[in-house]
Amino acid sequence: MSSFTFDEADIVIVGAGLFGLTIAQQVVEHTFARVQIIDIRNHIGGNAYSYFDDETGAEIHKYGAHLFHTSSKVVWDYVNRFTKFTHYTHRVFATHSGVVYPLPINLGTINQFFNKSYTPEQAKRLIEQQAGELAGKNPENLNDKGISLIGRPLYEAFIKNYTAKQWQTDPSELPADIITRLPVRFNYDNRYFKDTWEGLPVDGYTAWFKRMIDHDRIRVSLQTDFFDENQPFNKDTLNSSGKPVVYTGPIDKYFDYCLGQLQWRTVDFKEVRYDEADHFGCPVMNFSDADVPYTRAIEFKNFNPERQDSMNPSKTVVWQEYSRFAEPDDEPYYPINTHEDKLLYQQYMQLSQSENNTVFGGRLGTYKYYDMHQVIATALHSFEHEVKLLLH
Repeated sequence: MSSFTFDEADIVIVGAGLFGLTIAQQVVEHTFARVQIIDIRNHIGGNAYSYFDDETGAEIHKYGAHLFHTSSKVVWDYVNRFTKFTHYTHRVFATHSGVVYPLPINLGTINQFFNKSYTPEQAKRLIEQQAGELAGKNPENLNDKGISLIGRPLYEAFIKNYTAKQWQTDPSELPADIITRLPVRFNYDNRYFKDTWEGLPVDGYTAWFKRMIDHDRIRVSLQTDFFDENQPFNKDTLNSSGKPVVYTGPIDKYFDYCLGQLQWRTVDFKEVRYDEADHFGCPVMNFSDADVPYTRAIEFKNFNPERQDSMNPSKTVVWQEYSRFAEPDDEPYYPINTHEDKLLYQQYMQLSQSENNTVFGGRLGTYKYYDMHQVIATALHSFEHEVKLLLH
């Protein structure tokens, strides 16, 4: 990776995640500008970065499972310019009381759980009856809301303890508005996503991202901190110069937390290796019970069965996933989005509007959880309606 001099760069993008990469690609495609990307990490791709494990041959998603899916033809056509996709269809399973069930909750889950052979209509009536336990009452917490949506038996089996582990809080102490719906399918469709297109990049995420910025007017400097005054593309120097900046880091950090810190959840991973070809038989296994301390386990080999010939037939690697509230030095994953957080973000957003030459984007820059296709869609829109205007 190399760098332009400060004077050579026409625009600086802070962050080499999907938002920043998409902006960079659009800039060189539609203008004559030279783009300098900087990122504090030692790789491009943000949280979608992946690498190949030497022992197993599996593609490891360093920051947790990333699965591409979209119903936007614009986004699908765009990403297919840089990678082909496999025919992978995401399906999730959950272990509860020593039994494995398909998720999301569907007719197969219901019939297996109740040891019945309900028709779709019979299953609907059952769930309506069980969900009616709290009829006429306004749910006061997440626990009540979950029961009112799908009934106590299914909620307590598959949602309650999983949610408690996610939030490190008993659901009876969480606000009801954290969930608006819990999907139940009254057929045997156990596809996790319902989007039109779905798949994984044939030769991996990092190969895809490298192609996006394979251009002589894009340069990347890694392990470069935007807030480090000892490197040329730092915040103060850029602000003084008036050079256009696309900032994809935490919006509260940009303003030195002057109004307070936004809250996030983070994820810890514990790696376990097995001397066997396949441990779970699926890519993702949820653990719904309280006596298992992690929320789910990811077996990376199973995302890419088409690569069997290049993977070790006697070794597999699994990552157990633990969710908790993020401390200041942790990697932020999911915005907590309490009422107070939302108000605080609105205040930071108002401050950002006075930064005339800076565009804020991405998950961290807008305090929003995005799937990959949403990041790309927002980046394409931002280039057209914000970034391009700074370059003319």
